[in-house]
Amino acid sequence: MLAFFGNHVLEEADDLCVYSGSIIDVLGRVGVGEQAVRSTLTRMVNRGLLRRQREGRRMYFGLTPQAKLVLHDGRTRIWQGAVNDDWDGSWTLLGFSFPDSWKRQRHDLRSRLTWSGFGALYSGLWIAPGNVDVAPVVSELGLTTHVKIFHARADGTTDIELMIRDTWDLESIAARYVTFDKRWTALLGADPGGDPIGTRLRLVSEWLWTIRTDPRLPARHLPPAWPARPAQETFRRLAEETAAPARRMAAELLDTAALR
Repeated sequence: MLAFFGNHVLEEADDLCVYSGSIIDVLGRVGVGEQAVRSTLTRMVNRGLLRRQREGRRMYFGLTPQAKLVLHDGRTRIWQGAVNDDWDGSWTLLGFSFPDSWKRQRHDLRSRLTWSGFGALYSGLWIAPGNVDVAPVVSELGLTTHVKIFHARADGTTDIELMIRDTWDLESIAARYVTFDKRWTALLGADPGGDPIGTRLRLVSEWLWTIRTDPRLPARHLPPAWPARPAQETFRRLAEETAAPARRMAAELLDTAALR
């Protein structure tokens, strides 16, 4: 659903709202049933990510400011590149200690840290390459007084490559890229057929799933022939090939209105 709104609302004009029937049609093309679409729309409204707007007998859905922030962050992750060739040697460290009863807060923070490129160095100490501005995430979760953030460089005695292998599951991250590349390479240069909007939605959704746990570790400390590089090239070429056909099809299929 976020990939749909990112592609066809945020990228076009974020003051649009889309008729629910159009959303059901497009997501149906990638195997999502009508009831699942309707329940997801309701949950996203309840979570403050979407706004409802009635036009006659039809219900339309548009982005809230919170959703725009989420989608802008996702767009940055998609296009900044999966390969980190420009690491400056710095690290961001985040430490926290919560009461045992704070299971939800702990889960929410860990989920957001993973998306932001952090890995668990120890149970309450997380680390990410580079200077990561994670304070807004902590503040949004209401945890500022329980979290400490540092920016540092490793001592020369620290084995960076060993630390990376101990902190992140490199085999799992690599396997995601290999799977993505094998699945999509065959479509390079091919005609997307009669459903470019569905093809692009699957492409972006699968790329987001592929990169979501990748912290963009410094390339010089990763195994040789790291598979993120060819997978990234495949994604970018297919994204370019499908952009115009998907946009034309969206203009024909989507019933939209101005968000009031």
